[in-house]
Amino acid sequence: MNLIRHSEWADTKRTLHLVSQILGKIKLGLAPKEPQWAHVTLPLTVTGFSTGPLWSGETLFEVDVDVATSVITVQVEGKTNAIPLTDGTSIKSYYDAIVSALRGSGVEVTINPKSQEMRDTWWLDRDETSLVYDASVAQKGVRLFQYAAREQATFLAPLRCRKVKPALFWGTFDVSSIIVYGKSEPFPEDKLIEKAAFDEHMIEFGFWLGDESVDVPTFFILPYPFQYTELASERLQPADAYYDAKMSECFLSLEKGNRSSDVQAFFQTSFDLLSEQLGWEGCAHYFLPLDMPPQPK
Repeated sequence: MNLIRHSEWADTKRTLHLVSQILGKIKLGLAPKEPQWAHVTLPLTVTGFSTGPLWSGETLFEVDVDVATSVITVQVEGKTNAIPLTDGTSIKSYYDAIVSALRGSGVEVTINPKSQEMRDTWWLDRDETSLVYDASVAQKGVRLFQYAAREQATFLAPLRCRKVKPALFWGTFDVSSIIVYGKSEPFPEDKLIEKAAFDEHMIEFGFWLGDESVDVPTFFILPYPFQYTELASERLQPADAYYDAKMSECFLSLEKGNRSSDVQAFFQTSFDLLSEQLGWEGCAHYFLPLDMPPQPK
């Protein structure tokens, strides 16, 4: 897997993050609600990410971000509008073009235009700052997301348990998936996002592209309830994986774990460590083999 560091594409990454917020907020307003905010995640596609099919009344539509051709596509009942992804375009311009294309086809959308879970506050409907877009690095960054989703799916797909499949969480701009144990554990603070995200025992398997303080993309595994206590990091594989008690997370840098076997070992050993710590019972059932013919590799 080709590594691209945060510092190599930070500005283009910010542009995609902001565009993903528009798609995510559209989906937030229209998709049927699911636990852990699973209904607002953006599925990854061969060329980028998408809202997936959405209904507005009796009208079916979809908004796709295609980094291979540098186009945002708005499809409404067979009618297509193409919006170029270009260097120097503001998030207000993208917002206006997407909303105009939808409304022109009869889809009314109303979203909260304030950015969500980003370090800096952006107003999607009014910020006219010129944004950077480099198609070549955008493709490399999205490829990392696709790789992470494949690795998460490889581990989670055959498990006999309740789960949220790998997708783009547009607030934090990471690709994550979740195993939900199904034991109630209300979030202790009155925070809107967290109360819905964390209300049952769960383990999140995620992949984050980094920031100004952590330059290398990283796999992370987060338990809830959070475990702010020292755990046996020596049980984790590969050797460079570790548990951070202050953050209640297991970590594996992509620089240290760039083979599929490393990532799968990290997922398995982290799950074993954290599920035991959380007192989950019956997890051996999750791993019973599926009675299905093998697939070609």
